[in-house]
Amino acid sequence: MAVGSDDRASRLNVEIKARTGDHDRIRKFLRDRGADYRGIDHQRDTYLRVPDGRLKIREGTIENCIVFYHRDDIPGPKNCHYHIEQFTPDDPVLARMRELLSKALGVLCVVDKRREIYYIGNVKFHLDTVENLGAFFEIEAIDTGGKDEKTLRKQCGDYLDELEIPEDRLIDVSYSDLLLGCAGDSR
Repeated sequence: MAVGSDDRASRLNVEIKARTGDHDRIRKFLRDRGADYRGIDHQRDTYLRVPDGRLKIREGTIENCIVFYHRDDIPGPKNCHYHIEQFTPDDPVLARMRELLSKALGVLCVVDKRREIYYIGNVKFHLDTVENLGAFFEIEAIDTGGKDEKTLRKQCGDYLDELEIPEDRLIDVSYSDLLLGCAGDSR
């Protein structure tokens, strides 16, 4: 059963994605700052064909949802406007929705990943190992409690600077685009 939805027009994250071969260093950084470790999630994201934006169904051991979002394909901090419907793990409705939407819209690709999830306040950190792509790191500054875009961008940028992630490691597209071989990998 769905556990949460968003009736507002859209929610906002500011996020970055980067290639990394050094999850241990980032993990230590997060632990040293008292990050709240939420666990390891094995996620299967089914991306569906849509004329605009991205639509994915995430089935995981922790996070389960349907998300429609728009995000510019640029390196560094970028805005992500999204609508989300969250489900409990193993909710049969989510699997039926994947089947229905896959038939109606067609599957673009499936991203299979292992994700470590951490939080510091409203900022979410992911250490991802993506099948057929490798190791990545993500920062998502989430609009919780009315944070404005400027604040979210600063949070995301500050963590990027503290972690000393080089610009040439930043990724400007989604994992689905990388799997499909779309241009945009900034390395």
